[in-house]
Amino acid sequence: MVDILEGVTEDIFTNEIYPKRQPVIVRNVDIGPCVEKWNVEYLSKIGGSTPTKIHVCESGQMDFLRKNFIYRTLPFNEFVQRASSSGDLTDFYIAKDEKYYMRSIGKDARKDISDISKDFPDLSRDIKFPRFFSDDDYFSSVFRISSAGCQLWTHYDIMDNILIQVKGRKRVVLFAPRDASNIYLKGDKSELIDIDNVDLESYPKFKNAKPIECFLQPGDILFIPAMWFHSVTALEFGVAVNVFWRHLDQTVYDSKDTYGNKDPLPAQRSGQILDRAVKALNELPPEYRDFYARKLVAKIENSCYIPEHL
Repeated sequence: MVDILEGVTEDIFTNEIYPKRQPVIVRNVDIGPCVEKWNVEYLSKIGGSTPTKIHVCESGQMDFLRKNFIYRTLPFNEFVQRASSSGDLTDFYIAKDEKYYMRSIGKDARKDISDISKDFPDLSRDIKFPRFFSDDDYFSSVFRISSAGCQLWTHYDIMDNILIQVKGRKRVVLFAPRDASNIYLKGDKSELIDIDNVDLESYPKFKNAKPIECFLQPGDILFIPAMWFHSVTALEFGVAVNVFWRHLDQTVYDSKDTYGNKDPLPAQRSGQILDRAVKALNELPPEYRDFYARKLVAKIENSCYIPEHL
């Protein structure tokens, strides 16, 4: 269960909530007039015809690993109208009831980090970020808009973040970091898309996972600690802003990471070493390979795991 707390101040968040490293929904905190103002008409008018890169998917369940969607660039106001429609489009790309999703990016996605104050300056004046982090630690603010029924792939982020839900209701399913071995990862994403109907014959370890479900309403703020997996579904036309910040020493982060999803540098190095170890073990006969692989796993467990997570 995700706790719901009301009227949380900066001091309460910093001293009582943050150290626990658990997801929390914060309610009734001032986030500005965006909740009242950001309807379809207002967003379309203020956002204007700014070219906007979006995802278009026939299914509501977007799969980043298998790329079951296409990218298109639309004027922002047209995108908002499409995303907020009830389906049965006559001018569609894939299907009449296709789903749309936007994750804001910088002007040059290869170099610029998403910042709503730069990407959508007029709209950014309507939203107020709670001071749950220092200005020096701020990394990005990602503007997100999605069609009703749009479900994003399960993934983790390497930075702490808050998901500020502005419009529409949203379902979020979370998994603790210790479930990393149960949800079949490829990079920072899970192979499992329909987490409510997982084929346990193909993915037997998922039965050990412990999903935690919560629901957001307009004005809610969900704190998602780094490395907590999350799958997000828009139950209605949804508008939200994600704010990310660095909570580790800044030298740990990859300076070329504009999306905030590259593993910390020590983790990248350890992954490279592991790849070399696996390659070396594959030079052995099966029985030897199995034996020495188990020794390595045991060493990692004994040296790196948190005991109460075993």
